[in-house]
Amino acid sequence: MPIYIIDRKFPETPGEFLQAAPVGQQTMADNNTQKKKPHWTSLEIGLLTIVSLLFVIIVALIVLFITQSGKDGVCITADCTQSASRLIENMDPTVNPCDNFYQYACGGWLKKNIIPETSSRYSTFDILRDELEVVLKGVIEQRGGTPLFTVLQDVFEWPIATDDWDTNYGMNWRAEDAIAKLNEKYGKQVLISFFIGTDDRDSNAHIIHFDQPSLGLSSRDYYVCTGPYEEACVTYENFMTDLAKLIRTDRGLKVNDTNIRQEVARVMMMEKEIANATDTPEDRNNPVLLYNKMPLEILNNNFTLEFDSRVFNWTLFTNKIMDTVGIPITDSEEVIVYAPNYFKRLNPVLAKYTKRDVQNYMVWRFIMNLVVGLSKTYRETRKAFRKAIYGTTSEPAVWRQCAIYVNNNMENAVGRLYVEEAFPGDSKDMMDEMITNITDVFVSNLDDLAWMDAETKKAAGEKARAIRERIGFSENIMNNTYLDQEYQDLSYRAEEYFENILKNLEFGQKKRLKKLKIKVNKEEWITGAAVVNAFYSSSRNQIVFPAGILQPPFFGKGQPWSLNYGGIGMVIGHEITHGFDDNGRNFDKDGDLKDWWTPSSTQKFHELSKCIVDQYGSYSWDLANGQNLNGNNTLGENIADNGGIRQSYQAYQNYVKKHGKEAPLPGIDLNHEQLFFLNFAQVWCGTHRPEHAVNSIKTDVHSPGKFRYVNLLSLTVMHFCFMPFRLMSECVGYHYFAIFLCTEFLGHYKTFQSSPKPSSARKTPTWCLRRFAECGDYLRNRR
Repeated sequence: MPIYIIDRKFPETPGEFLQAAPVGQQTMADNNTQKKKPHWTSLEIGLLTIVSLLFVIIVALIVLFITQSGKDGVCITADCTQSASRLIENMDPTVNPCDNFYQYACGGWLKKNIIPETSSRYSTFDILRDELEVVLKGVIEQRGGTPLFTVLQDVFEWPIATDDWDTNYGMNWRAEDAIAKLNEKYGKQVLISFFIGTDDRDSNAHIIHFDQPSLGLSSRDYYVCTGPYEEACVTYENFMTDLAKLIRTDRGLKVNDTNIRQEVARVMMMEKEIANATDTPEDRNNPVLLYNKMPLEILNNNFTLEFDSRVFNWTLFTNKIMDTVGIPITDSEEVIVYAPNYFKRLNPVLAKYTKRDVQNYMVWRFIMNLVVGLSKTYRETRKAFRKAIYGTTSEPAVWRQCAIYVNNNMENAVGRLYVEEAFPGDSKDMMDEMITNITDVFVSNLDDLAWMDAETKKAAGEKARAIRERIGFSENIMNNTYLDQEYQDLSYRAEEYFENILKNLEFGQKKRLKKLKIKVNKEEWITGAAVVNAFYSSSRNQIVFPAGILQPPFFGKGQPWSLNYGGIGMVIGHEITHGFDDNGRNFDKDGDLKDWWTPSSTQKFHELSKCIVDQYGSYSWDLANGQNLNGNNTLGENIADNGGIRQSYQAYQNYVKKHGKEAPLPGIDLNHEQLFFLNFAQVWCGTHRPEHAVNSIKTDVHSPGKFRYVNLLSLTVMHFCFMPFRLMSECVGYHYFAIFLCTEFLGHYKTFQSSPKPSSARKTPTWCLRRFAECGDYLRNRR
């Protein structure tokens, strides 16, 4: 079934595309009965002869080039030609890769790709997602704010946007009712995060979790409301104010700007204090410390919350949520509390505010994300706020918003359409081979870890071999009966887009709540097929590569293996390594939270991790007001990046040993080792708006693309003596190599100091020559 149809309009009659002939001229149809003898001058005859000869010569040269290319072993298939063209278009060969490899690899890409007004960043990932999102196009019916008014009544109203709340709702208001309603029906986590998830210490069981919630602004850092965060705070309050005024206007209520701003100010003050009560990301990196299991009775006794001088009943609250799916809860029900310190710090905050303040805050946090489903007038209220957070000035097209929303919420149905349209089934076999080869490299490299003892190596090898792989898509989505059963409780009306959003929220939340007494199905996919990303699940010890990412430049069944290994191969190694990073290492081969490391190996791991934290934490990002990267928050991803590129490169070397060298690509004077690194680098081509840079440096666990590969090319390529570029030896002395080199897997780390030298005085320092010799000895001994 095709996902979309291109609307081509063909003429209904043969002459429809013909234009009327000018006055005094005849059309060909009128003229074909009277043929006039042409008159040629000597000059015209000469020019015609020259042109004819040039045409013959050009054709001969093309034939000669193709013939010679085949004789020289150049790969001239359509896939190879397209791959070479993409690489050449994206790079800037006028730049010395030793001076600026980012510009060398991505200069062409940056020139031809401008950030759209609807995007906060633009990268290879975003381009692929844009191509994927043409799956659906739709039109949202514009009905003003009317659809919102009904849902406001369902969640006990927004006091700031209605009259007489204190008498109509406030008299009987209870926190257990208000917070539970937002959660059980719409899946909204405000003040208290309640969800059903896997028990970290028993990955086959589901259990209730309590945690700190997300915030209205991107991170707790924003609530200082000064410097780079000032505009975000101002526009956030204005967003709340404008939305409240618009709702009151549409309801025909009086708008008192002073009163509204006063209430908004109290909400903002309250949220600042809630943000300060949350744990920092650095405090939440260790899953062992997060795991606090206890019965609800202990939660009631030890974690008291008071709303308007009324004690919050945790068991009552939990029952109000679980009653909607028919699961009764008692005081003995065991739960996991991820943020005990947050709940202890929250109670003093609540004591300062009234139930009206709390209700204003909770409903605001709910509806601020619902305006996207309303008319343009309502969406415009958040325009300045989006600009402050993401740097975007325009909303995406309506059809793209629909495509994104449907893909996120009906991932299996959309995945089915995408797979049928765009995913070649035989890609799975190639991916299976690459995963096997890269896993073999990972396990083999364990023997070289001087810092890891034999007991931990054995367990690490067992875990790596036990990793489950998911490639492309779940076979279930190709089964019509399965899809019908999955969505049988959903009923949509085309003219009610906003109501459809609410139905989907309720459907998804009930589906999640029902899992509480059901055993975890580890065969179930954790993502849909139409997704440009890859995943590792620590509780399932599973790696997932959806169909959406299995396209060039990451992967192509016809493109050279060097590009596949430099693209999706690095991603495979990255996801495998996640099983052994600062988070994944805490889970065993079965996905259970269990300490399978010896104390000495654990200590060495932390020492080596500190090296990587310092390495990335030393980088400052000019787009983010010169702020340094957070080496602690990005540690897991940085470990995975470092492991992924090394394993994939070694696996490609093994491929070449087994199958022989690949034919070169046409028109690009680089060998396949160079192409491996070039494709790897071009995967991370991208640019950001300054607002998004400030946002991501505080919220994203990944280092920015620029730093993900710049560090790896200096660290991995240099440290392991993978020097594919002919001029790479000349790079020594440049900033790429005047860094603190470290690796989490070789068991040691060193500081290499080299004085930067001008381009006119490139000379390889003595330490580098000595290090090359050491690497050469190391590689020879391994063979």
